[in-house]
Amino acid sequence: MDLESIPGVGEKTARALADLDDPESALRTGDVAALAQAPGITQGRAAHIARGAIRREHDDPGGFLATDRAREIYDELLALLEERTVTHYAACRLQTFYPSPRRSRIEEVEEFTREAIEREPEPAALDALEDVSPLEEPDDVRVRDRCLATTDAERYSEAREAVPEISVEIVEDARDLAELARGYATVIALDESFAGVDVEGDVQVRPNALETPAEIVPERALSFFARNRESLRAAVRVHRAADLEADCDLAALETGLERLEEDGTVAGDEELDRLTRAVDDLEAAAGTAESVANDRLREAIRERDVTIEGSDLLSLVERGAGVDSLLSRELADEHAAAVEAAREHLIDALDLEAGEDEIARRAFDDEPTFPVEREESVVSRLREELTASRDRRATRLKRELAADLEARREGAKRLVADALELDLEYAIARFAREFDCTIAEFEEGGGVSIEGGRSPLLEEPFSEIDPVDYEVGGVTILSGVNSGGKTSTLDLVAGVVVLAHMGLPVPAESARLERFEDLHYHAKSQGTLDAGAFESTVRQFADLAEGGDGSLVLVDELESITEPGASAKIIAGILEALHGNGATAVFVSHLSGEIREMADFPVAVDGIEAVGLIDGELRVNRSPVKDHLARSTPELIVEKLADEHGGTFYADLLEKFE
Repeated sequence: MDLESIPGVGEKTARALADLDDPESALRTGDVAALAQAPGITQGRAAHIARGAIRREHDDPGGFLATDRAREIYDELLALLEERTVTHYAACRLQTFYPSPRRSRIEEVEEFTREAIEREPEPAALDALEDVSPLEEPDDVRVRDRCLATTDAERYSEAREAVPEISVEIVEDARDLAELARGYATVIALDESFAGVDVEGDVQVRPNALETPAEIVPERALSFFARNRESLRAAVRVHRAADLEADCDLAALETGLERLEEDGTVAGDEELDRLTRAVDDLEAAAGTAESVANDRLREAIRERDVTIEGSDLLSLVERGAGVDSLLSRELADEHAAAVEAAREHLIDALDLEAGEDEIARRAFDDEPTFPVEREESVVSRLREELTASRDRRATRLKRELAADLEARREGAKRLVADALELDLEYAIARFAREFDCTIAEFEEGGGVSIEGGRSPLLEEPFSEIDPVDYEVGGVTILSGVNSGGKTSTLDLVAGVVVLAHMGLPVPAESARLERFEDLHYHAKSQGTLDAGAFESTVRQFADLAEGGDGSLVLVDELESITEPGASAKIIAGILEALHGNGATAVFVSHLSGEIREMADFPVAVDGIEAVGLIDGELRVNRSPVKDHLARSTPELIVEKLADEHGGTFYADLLEKFE
């Protein structure tokens, strides 16, 4: 796929997308999370790119939303859908849905929608979705205790690309290898020629090491799963709560994640924990052991009277003997007991095992001395042994856990992707339920027919909105009293058309419509336009009149742009042009009579009929009546006055409306 052929994708963006493992698949499926992994691409930008790719795939020219008001309707509906998402991903993913005139695109989304609205959003799954987010590939993994070595420049480049987390070094011979072994805990030689070479240190000859990077750098897999641990755990909860099928063993994945610390180290291994504590506590334990020995020895000295005869004292002085000799002669048993207590404390405090305890015992000498002091060289030797044991076990556990988790990586990715897609499905299902939606049916040349439609864009609670039945084909004027619902009817028609062309459910008991090429919705103008703005508006309709075949045109009180007399003439001319090119149009106007008189064809007029004024409130039948010019609010008020007060004045006024 030529990435630059996608609308909105330039050279720089194409290069970023090319870094992905499978950009074509991500673009084809609208995978916002995958696209957002490209350098410099946010999820919002990814949604825009995915929408461009979808348009390209379906040969969609774009521009269905031809006016500002049409785009506002789309934005408001999209916002309602986004409010019903839990994750940022699903909200961005919704932006890949857009109204299209292409049958293939509409049917593609409708298939997805039919499955989505069958979902019953589970509260537990919705709660779990709060913690699900797209997976991240860590780019900060660096391993400094091992390196790769090779004599071959080509192998060197291959290794650097395959495992960028660790150093790769060029060597010439065993001497260079030995030099590396002095600086790294482990050196992995990639050349068969080094087999059998005797080099001091941990040097492993593994010619096929690059085929199993998880063994060389287990930190790669562990870091990935540690970084995404909470999201993966939440995705598991989502699958269980929603009873979704999974591509991996959920219990095994959970077990693997439980063995992983936040920093990517292995958790839950008692032996590793013991060795780690021993290394960390060694210095403190050795110091405490000294104190134990010396405290016991001091106590023994305090409790015992030591008598030395003059000749013995003279002999000790002449030999230059000190307290050690005195201890050896008078307190040998007590000293031995104190040293043994120190040894036992060190062994117990560090929880040392066979072999380790033998080294620990040598940390305190049997030779009588006071104060008792540890042998630093022995303590250092014990530290080296414990550290080596800890590192060997940690490395082995890392490799085992990394191998186990790496085998589940693709399943884990699918797990999160499916959970995020479920959020999208739930949002559509919730929208459909809350606004009593259905899937619209498309017919050839059928205009628009809505039964039991209620616009979700109204401010009133949805349950309190009166359902509307309305059918329109060809060019029609919609009349009615002020505040009778003419504008909300246009909004309902626009909303149904936009959602249907997105392939999403529409807020109606049923809806049938033709596939339109575009939607032109002109909102009510705020006051009379100046000459320049008036000219611009008329030019818009001129363009529409010349190429409006397949268009749906909704216009709200166009007469407000200029004087009523001129407005009626202009509207009549526009309606004639739209009628001539086969467009479907609904014009809301209070000038129905004047427009019909000036038009050169019989203009259909529908009316939103007022029932009357009851207790000062206007009561209206919200469903437009076909071929009916609705009475105005002033007429209703005059009629009410005539009924209440009688008299020729009100009767004469009422006749003027006939």
